[in-house]
Amino acid sequence: MRLGLGMMSALLAMAGTPAGAEQAPAPRQADGKLADGALWRATIPENWNGTLLLWSHGYSPVRGETAEDGPAAHRAALLAQGYALAGSTYADGGWALESAVPDQLDTLAAFEARFGKPKRVIAWGMSMGALVTTAIAERAPRRVDGGLALCGSIGGAIGMMNMALDGAYAFRTLVAPDAGIRLVRTGDDRENAGRVTAALKDAQASPAGRARVALVGVLAGLPGWTTPGSRQPAPDDYAAQQSEMAKSVAMGVFLPRGDQESRAGGVFSWNTGMDYAAQLKKSGREAMVRALYREAGIDLDADLASLANGARISADPGAVAYMVSHYTPNGKPLAPVVAVQMMGDGLTSPSLQQAYADAATASGKGALVKPLWVEGAGHCNFPTPVVLASLSYLGERLDTRRWPAVPATFVPHTPPPMLRPCVRGKPCR
Repeated sequence: MRLGLGMMSALLAMAGTPAGAEQAPAPRQADGKLADGALWRATIPENWNGTLLLWSHGYSPVRGETAEDGPAAHRAALLAQGYALAGSTYADGGWALESAVPDQLDTLAAFEARFGKPKRVIAWGMSMGALVTTAIAERAPRRVDGGLALCGSIGGAIGMMNMALDGAYAFRTLVAPDAGIRLVRTGDDRENAGRVTAALKDAQASPAGRARVALVGVLAGLPGWTTPGSRQPAPDDYAAQQSEMAKSVAMGVFLPRGDQESRAGGVFSWNTGMDYAAQLKKSGREAMVRALYREAGIDLDADLASLANGARISADPGAVAYMVSHYTPNGKPLAPVVAVQMMGDGLTSPSLQQAYADAATASGKGALVKPLWVEGAGHCNFPTPVVLASLSYLGERLDTRRWPAVPATFVPHTPPPMLRPCVRGKPCR
């Protein structure tokens, strides 16, 4: 018997489908444009559990051409778990918190207009997106039920950039005074980073240079473990810790400033009045730095004196006011926030996460913040099971109104202290 083309195609299709199996329904999707030009996107799986995850993406120099409703590495697993996803491009690229927070709330409104009000909304994000998430938890508690801040700069941009400036100042003063490295008004951040990379390579070639780079890393809040997939150096293996910090100096100390300074209208970081000998003692890592200086045969106190006598950086009050208004948390979340970070994050100092938890405790909101630590290194490179465990943990907190026992996915950890804390409503160091 000869089969027609249509019947043959049907039989071939049936041959590839197990008996009784049905093709899974495609998720519902929607996208659109917000009033300020930001693009938004949303996806709802067939098995929606009633929870919407409002995704805030991290730093990107330019605005994306399409909106992300979740990170590609975890998106399929989240949909399989029944979560609906939504997110926006923000109206601008760069450190666009001024537009990011309202754009995310407008994305939530667009989702509700299209699909109805979710049973629960969890704001979440990574890196800069975690700071957006924290701002939403502080400013719009009636719009979201909780927040998940991953690998985030949640200590705020002023504190983060001031601490980075301290490390950058020490690097230029002690390691590369004649390399043309800019501390502020950096212009092309990539070009400036190129000068840093070249100077760093030379410094790492000598014991004296390595000792000074260790001081730089400690003042900037870099952890002594930064390489993904590596083993954590032993507490007394100072050489290995120095090597790990050095790998993050170019990107973890000389953070992008050009975009932020342009938005703020001037220099918003300062190191006037800083006592670097006192900062080193406060770090808890003075013993490491002194040991490396002794091995190199150079005088740490003389270098600290050079830092004390160097030309300092002053900030523009107007630029600081802008950054306080748009980039600085108050430490008073009005919805539960889970903050998750790798122990060895060399781009966003782990001390920022602890600083936010400490600020919340000082403001009487400590019961609403839970820092969780992942035993590993790298920036925002969480395995999907860690993301799912974090959401489940927050979900249980929202269900029971109590923090559950911390699952084995996470480990106890106390990072070095935040050396330049800055909370909106209080004087910043």
